Amino acid sequence: MLKVNVIGIGPGNPDLLTAAARKAIEECTILAGDKRMICQFEEGRKIYPTIKLADLMEIAGSADHEKDILGILVSGDVGFFSLARTIAGKLPQCDVKRYCGISSLVYFASRLEMSWDDAKIISMHGRSQNLVSAVLRHQKVFSLTGGDNSPQSLCGMLCRQGLGDVTVHVGSDLSYPEEQIVSGSAAEIAKGHFPSLSVMMILNEKAGSAFRQSVHGLDDSLFVRGSAPMTKQEIRAVSISKLQPRPDDIIYDIGAGTGSCSVELALQAPQGRLYAFEMKQDALELLRLNKERFHCENMEIIAGEASEKMECAPVPDCVFIGGSSGNMEKMLDKLYSRNPECRIVINVIALETLCAVVEYYKEKQEYTLDVVNIASSYNKKLGRYNLMMAQNPIYIITATKNDGKSNGF
Repeated sequence: MLKVNVIGIGPGNPDLLTAAARKAIEECTILAGDKRMICQFEEGRKIYPTIKLADLMEIAGSADHEKDILGILVSGDVGFFSLARTIAGKLPQCDVKRYCGISSLVYFASRLEMSWDDAKIISMHGRSQNLVSAVLRHQKVFSLTGGDNSPQSLCGMLCRQGLGDVTVHVGSDLSYPEEQIVSGSAAEIAKGHFPSLSVMMILNEKAGSAFRQSVHGLDDSLFVRGSAPMTKQEIRAVSISKLQPRPDDIIYDIGAGTGSCSVELALQAPQGRLYAFEMKQDALELLRLNKERFHCENMEIIAGEASEKMECAPVPDCVFIGGSSGNMEKMLDKLYSRNPECRIVINVIALETLCAVVEYYKEKQEYTLDVVNIASSYNKKLGRYNLMMAQNPIYIITATKNDGKSNGF
């Protein structure tokens, strides 16, 4: 069995290697990694300037399992947005051991002379996380940058969302002689030029003021309203509880209307993504306005009939259906063809639609159906009295995969 050392080399300066990491490199007969990393350790060993998984597998397969030790160098720490995660379990017949290093977060925080244990950590390098939401919610945010998400472009996005006055520290070429650390407001950083591969520490003293409500069920008055239907606060709160979205889920809101559920679901999944499907033009404009109002960068609006447009979006983990335009069976068939395991919550007012959903699941014995009927009333002031004004009863239907057991219908 080939011995493989996966070694975190820290920010890049060899002076910052841990003693254990240096010893692990010294025993290697083969080294692979980014060219900038391995060039300083190439003497006396085979060198492969690559970080592609297929190349690493080929290198490991061609090595002498009795004599060679393969070292794979990764930047920073092996447990911090690292290549180590990509190759974990992908090198068969190998005895893999990890050696930790100093992450860019730890190094950058030390250079700024600040703590980092209270920072919200995200990566905008090859990922689509919601930076705006993080900055709105947290007083301190650390972010990796890369690709199109350069520090200046990300700060431009913060400015467009009304966050141009937050303090931003940008670090590039950390630990190297050309290291640069620049501080300023997001508006100032947006006008600068920085290497795409950088890091940012963003400080927002006003964080949290827009999101004091930690649970779902935002007040209806917070949303931009129009003639498009809107799922009311109480129904929205129960529906989202039934859907149980996770922070990194891909979520569909079908028949999104005003977008109250779309917004709340996007806020519930800051590391995920929400796709709002809507056909009506007036509702699409309200969706856009509410997306901007709540800074939901992880929300994407898709115009058109969902069963025809959902191929534009990734496979969903869970789905909320507020309207189907009479195509419920076609909609559900398409959703289950994409992900038979997805959790679905449907809001229904008409008895005909309720019956159609129940009939559909009679033929789907592998799913459990849960139906809750909610009838709510709101007080209305008439002179000295408060009268309760009844709203339409709503059926909240939850469908979940149950490994073939009967669904009771």
